[in-house]
Amino acid sequence: MSILDRFRLEGKLALVTGAAGGLGAAVAVALAEAGANVACHGNRRAATQTCDCLRELGVRSEAFSADLESQAGVEKLFEQVRAAMGAPDILVNNAGTIHRDTAEDYSAEAWERVLQVNLTSTFRLCQLAGREMLERRSGKIINIASLLSFQGGIRVAAYAASKGAVAQMTKALANEWAGRNIQVNAIAPGYFRTSNTEALQQDEVRNRQILERIPAGRWGEPEDLAGAAVFLASPASDYVNGEILVVDGGWMAR
Repeated sequence: MSILDRFRLEGKLALVTGAAGGLGAAVAVALAEAGANVACHGNRRAATQTCDCLRELGVRSEAFSADLESQAGVEKLFEQVRAAMGAPDILVNNAGTIHRDTAEDYSAEAWERVLQVNLTSTFRLCQLAGREMLERRSGKIINIASLLSFQGGIRVAAYAASKGAVAQMTKALANEWAGRNIQVNAIAPGYFRTSNTEALQQDEVRNRQILERIPAGRWGEPEDLAGAAVFLASPASDYVNGEILVVDGGWMAR
């Protein structure tokens, strides 16, 4: 098998959460371009438009809706995907939420919601997909972490806590499952142009401060995550376990 062939994903099924737009849609497109069939999850926004784009690439793609703020929604999503398309060979836990407030005023409700979506639902989907992968002794799990897996951030206590935990959970699962041929890794995106960062992009002072810190001198575009996602989903990464792959334009290096 040539090195380029090791990046191909024909015959594989990927489940991508939060695939209606932004980073999730870009990852879904990249996996489809590599040959994978893709189950696209959406919540407030349906992922049908993403699926339409993927079908044009010649792969099978279906949209699924579930609210990951509840455990019932997580269970519903996995069972719907398994019934309609089969158990995924690749799981990308991209869905996430953020709440901004000062630490002293941060509500318990906001804290619980962010932790449920970003951390608890991610673990549960890893668990559900992982059981199937372990039976097959083959599978790839990619969790979406963050620069705030390493840094504390400002006014985002729950988000930072959840993403720090996602990174450590990724390592913990890799420790347990690597020996059974399940590769669990994470991608930590830097500052990307998505709906979650619109407020920062529109804040003249914060936008300038962010760009001054990024050696690449620009915000990341969703497509900048594509190569990392395909690598971690493909046989090219079969000896990569517990990695938190930073894609940040050099932010962490400064």
